[in-house]
Amino acid sequence: MLNVVIIGASGYAGAELALLVHKHPELNLKGLYVSAGSQDANKPFSALHPQCLGLVDLPVKPLDDAGMLEAKTGTDLICLATAHEVSMNLAPQFLAAGIPVFDLSGAFRVQQDGFYDKYYGFAHDQPEWLSKAVYGLAEWNAEQIKQTDLIAVAGCYPTASLLALKPLMEAGLIKADTTPIINAVSGVSGAGRKAAIGTSFCEVSLNPYGVFNHRHQPEISYHLGGKVVFQPHRGNFVRGILATIYVQLADGVTEEQVNAAYQVYANSPIVRLSKQWPSIRGVAGTPFCDLHWQMQDGLLIVGSAIDNLLKGASSQAMQCINLRFGFEPTLGLL
Repeated sequence: MLNVVIIGASGYAGAELALLVHKHPELNLKGLYVSAGSQDANKPFSALHPQCLGLVDLPVKPLDDAGMLEAKTGTDLICLATAHEVSMNLAPQFLAAGIPVFDLSGAFRVQQDGFYDKYYGFAHDQPEWLSKAVYGLAEWNAEQIKQTDLIAVAGCYPTASLLALKPLMEAGLIKADTTPIINAVSGVSGAGRKAAIGTSFCEVSLNPYGVFNHRHQPEISYHLGGKVVFQPHRGNFVRGILATIYVQLADGVTEEQVNAAYQVYANSPIVRLSKQWPSIRGVAGTPFCDLHWQMQDGLLIVGSAIDNLLKGASSQAMQCINLRFGFEPTLGLL
C-alpha cells in the first residue's frame, strides 16, 4: 500500500480525491492538511464534507512546521489541491525529500516565459522544477507521466477542450491559419469552495467571464500547439463542463478522416465516443469524457462533456497516480 497525503483537502477537488484514495485498493489515505491559518484546520473531514461520514473520518490538520514534518514522514506521494502560488512553494519541498507530487493547481502546467506573471499574477521562482514537470493529460502523456516525479494535472476546461481538439491537430485536419472556437460552460463548483457573491448559487444564472483573458486559453493553446479562442461561462448548476467547439477543417477533409482521427480513443475506457450529443447529466459524478461530433461544408462541431471535479481534477489525478506507479489506469475509478 502506498501512503497518500492530500494538502488542500477541504476544497471540493480535495474532497473528491480523498474519496477516490479511500476506495483505491493500493492506496492508503495517510493524512489530510490545510494551511495553518485555515478556518478548516483541526476539524473532522466528515464535518466539512458530510458525504464522507463513515468513509473518511480523519481530522484535517494544519500544515504548520509539525504538520509539514508529519506530512513528509512515511509518505509515498503528495497531492496538492492548493492555490497556484502555494503549490509552487510547497511542491519543491516534497520533491527534495524524494516524494512524487501530483499538483492539481496551475503552478507547473505551462513552460512559457512570462506566462505566470501575465495570467496568474506572480513571478514563477521554480524554473528548474517547472522545466521538469509533465502535463497530466492522462490519455496523451502516459509515457512521460510514468517517468516523472512532478505531474501538473491538466486544468478542467483544458481537459474538455484538448481531448476534443488534439486528435484533429495530430492528424493535421485543422485548416491552417484558422482558430478553433471553444464555447464552454462550467458548474459553480469550478470557482472553488470559498464564498463570493459572483459565484453564489443564488446569484449565478448563465454568464460569460474572463473574456479574452482567461488563464485556461493560453494553457489550451500551449498544449494543443495552435491558437484557440476560448470563452468560458458560469452556469447555475453544481458540477460539470460542457464545451461546444467549432473547427474549420482543412480543404478536402472527409468524415471518414475525422472518424479515424478520433479512433485514438478506441481503447480508452475513460473517453467515450458517443453517438449522441454529450450532456452534463451524462458525465456528472463520473470520471468520463464524452465526445460527439458532426461536420458540414468543412465545418466541424465537437461536443465534449466532463465532470470538472473528477475528470477535470481528482479522477484525472488518480489516472496519473495509477500510471506513475504502474497500476491499471482506471484502478479505483470504474
